[in-house]
Amino acid sequence: MPITVKTARKQISEWHRRLPYIQGGLFAAGCAEDGVLCGVAVAGNPCQEWQGTGKIFISRVATLEQENACSMLYGALCRAAKALGYLEAWTYTHLDEPGTSLRAAGFMDMGLTDGGEHSRPSRPRKKAVDSNPKRRWLRILNGARAAANPIHSPGRTQ
Repeated sequence: MPITVKTARKQISEWHRRLPYIQGGLFAAGCAEDGVLCGVAVAGNPCQEWQGTGKIFISRVATLEQENACSMLYGALCRAAKALGYLEAWTYTHLDEPGTSLRAAGFMDMGLTDGGEHSRPSRPRKKAVDSNPKRRWLRILNGARAAANPIHSPGRTQ
């Protein structure tokens, strides 16, 4: 179901078990059971280095644990992103999350990030809420990904 980013962010702040704060978003989707909202997801701005590259970042999914709700939300955001002309959708999970919903929604496991802080001497930042490594996921939306020249993703390990 259509939902505003503002409404989705409010529900994420109430439902998300690890990262309830989300800054902004480009578009959102919701799912309902018997007319009652039971899940939301937000597609957000990718990092600055990805701006204008055709990549979208699914920044948060939160549900009341209804069966298949996460898969439906990932699928809905990917369909919307594809309709808007995005080429790839990316997201991340914690290491203790199996990624079942992401696989069901057509995402591929792209390995682990290095983790760590974003702060640098020349660019100080607040301490990360969770600086542990994450599992990176990719879904191709439009076009083929050139195997010989993989698209760069921040924090990608070789």
